[in-house]
Amino acid sequence: MTHHRGQHRARLPRRVMFGALVVLLCWLAVGAIGGPATGRLSEVQKNDNASFLPTDAESTAVLEAVSRFSDEDEIPLFLVAEGRDGGELDERDGFALLQLGRELPSLPLPGLDRTLGDYIVDGAQIVPVPSEDRRAALLIVPLTEAAVSDVVDGEAPIVSATEELRVKARVSLSGTGLTTSVGGPGGLVADFSAAFAGIDGVLLLVALVVVLVILLVVYRSPILPIAVLLSAVFGLSLAVLVIRPLAENGTIELSGQSQGIMFILVVGAATDYALLLVSRFREELHEHDSTWVALRRAWRGSVEPIAASAATVILGLLCLMLASLRNTAGLGPVGAFGVAGALLASLTFLPAVLLLFGRKAFWPFAPRVDHHHAEDAVGTRSLWGRVSGLVGRHPRRTWVVTLAVLLAAAAFAPTFKASGVTIKDTFLVATDSVDAQEAIERHFAAGAGSPVQVVVPEDRAESVRSALDADPGVESAYIGLTPPVPGQPAPEAAPVDGLQLVQGTSTGAADSAEAEETVRRLRTSLDAISPDALVGGQAAINLDVLEASGRDLRVIVPSILVVIFLVLCLLLRSFVAPLLLVVANVVSFAATIGVSALVFDHVLGFGRSDPAIPLYGFVFLVALGIDYSIFLMTRVREESVHRGTRPGILVGLAVTGGVITSAGIVLAATFSSLTVLPLVFLVQVAFIVAFGVILDTFVVRSLLVPALAHDLGPKVWWPARLAGDREGADTTDRVEETADTVAH
Repeated sequence: MTHHRGQHRARLPRRVMFGALVVLLCWLAVGAIGGPATGRLSEVQKNDNASFLPTDAESTAVLEAVSRFSDEDEIPLFLVAEGRDGGELDERDGFALLQLGRELPSLPLPGLDRTLGDYIVDGAQIVPVPSEDRRAALLIVPLTEAAVSDVVDGEAPIVSATEELRVKARVSLSGTGLTTSVGGPGGLVADFSAAFAGIDGVLLLVALVVVLVILLVVYRSPILPIAVLLSAVFGLSLAVLVIRPLAENGTIELSGQSQGIMFILVVGAATDYALLLVSRFREELHEHDSTWVALRRAWRGSVEPIAASAATVILGLLCLMLASLRNTAGLGPVGAFGVAGALLASLTFLPAVLLLFGRKAFWPFAPRVDHHHAEDAVGTRSLWGRVSGLVGRHPRRTWVVTLAVLLAAAAFAPTFKASGVTIKDTFLVATDSVDAQEAIERHFAAGAGSPVQVVVPEDRAESVRSALDADPGVESAYIGLTPPVPGQPAPEAAPVDGLQLVQGTSTGAADSAEAEETVRRLRTSLDAISPDALVGGQAAINLDVLEASGRDLRVIVPSILVVIFLVLCLLLRSFVAPLLLVVANVVSFAATIGVSALVFDHVLGFGRSDPAIPLYGFVFLVALGIDYSIFLMTRVREESVHRGTRPGILVGLAVTGGVITSAGIVLAATFSSLTVLPLVFLVQVAFIVAFGVILDTFVVRSLLVPALAHDLGPKVWWPARLAGDREGADTTDRVEETADTVAH
């Protein structure tokens, strides 16, 4: 046998090594092309709510109709100036603001070789509009859609325009003592762009450094962590080479949120798959002198659970394409391509590196051939030996107590507030757009600059204007694109294609519950005047996004559960085990949402959350959390075939405990990297996923699932029957007696 194995090793290495080198060269080429493209991926992002709307939403129809009243789509910048020490503005202040408005068109935009006037809507007059209390004035700078779409060197002109306007206002008005801030829809887009500016560099760097530190602790080797990180980077490069052209031609929607989440998914998934493969490789090196034989056996033993894990995540993400919100639907293929890249790199690039380095990859703690067997871990004094012993001795008590704790945490899930966030609650750091909105609310109608928009047949326009004026949520209403300037005649409003635009300044801010309620009320009351009336505007967009998010949650959650259940049935050849895993992960998700509600409300003080948060949390926790149960149960099934179900569960738990725990910690840490971006949405996603993964790793996969499976015994594989269970209970008794003896 030894002689045969030596011949086997002598015959294969040259061909195998050549193949490994070819694989490495292919991945180096992917990295060389995809690496630079990754740094420019943000150039094809879309981050405004309007671009996320469902095509059949009422506010979408209004946006399309309003665009016909003007040659160009508009996105306004608001400059708010407040009086000295809260006092009233005088004539000198008014003249300074008027002069500023005249100078703005000639304001140069650095790096663009253009001026602000090149992006201002033709014919627009920028004049100060004083507040009723005379303590503030508002300048509205209407920019064309090109200010957002004309991306130069990765930056939209609106970002440069906003920054230059802020500087110009401070300099020009420095002698007046006026306090200024720039916001509005344009300012908000600019601040979002600034917040996402760290995605291409800082976020990825932080995630990789975090993973590197953890892997150095896990492997105590300098070689393996570098190999694992390279597999993640190459997988990401491959994904970007597919995603960028699709986003560029509009096939998929790419937002800053989905790009950041995709980066984290790739790093986390690639590391998880690598941990499982390397762990299996290390096991086989204890059995086989030949690196090739050990790697081949490790790859064969790992490919099924890794592929199944990737399939559940990919299919779960693709279920997001059922979403009506386009940014949510866009995350589906973006994330799926990312995970597919991680899968390919982990199953090709990493094995090639392991083959070339062999045992030296584990230097300075290279495993020796000592025939250390899997069952030797059961009942030892190691952490996972003790956990497996506990599960083997008290399975029912273990799962009952664990389930009770999880259900207690899940009881708080209904208190999770996912009704949408205001501009003030969007950023973790101070931003000028938030300051501007607060200044507007102090001195103007809170909805100034973001009016309710109604498109109606022209013969009903005056009746609709009167209805808006009479509504308690509307301060004033007017017909046409621009509001009348005090002291000047109202601008003429020409109908288009038999339709007229009626606008109203709401008393509540566009992102407030009050404004959304006004939209609901108008959509009902205006039907009596004209059934063809369409109500839109920023508040209506927010409302439609909220309602679409609720619809997406109801449609996508069952779809993901069905898909994951079917994948698990195929993988485990059973109905009971997949049902157990799916239910356990749903309970884990509910417990995570319950704990998150308490933390967000009483610890972090976030209050409300984005309506998409529960859906994102569900996708990541159920699709990713099921990975660890797959890693466990595929090994349990493999061991059960030879030993019987109950000893197979104990061996599987003891052997996979360390690697799955490491994978969970890595994934939680990588998602925690999202907190480097100053957005509440991403911080909340980071907490939910990180906490949920830790809960799933240490509680659900370690105690609940194995204890339930142990209690059920061979029934867990129904309708299949495993060979190990037909051999009798001798093996079961031996393994459990060993665990009990060592534990005592």
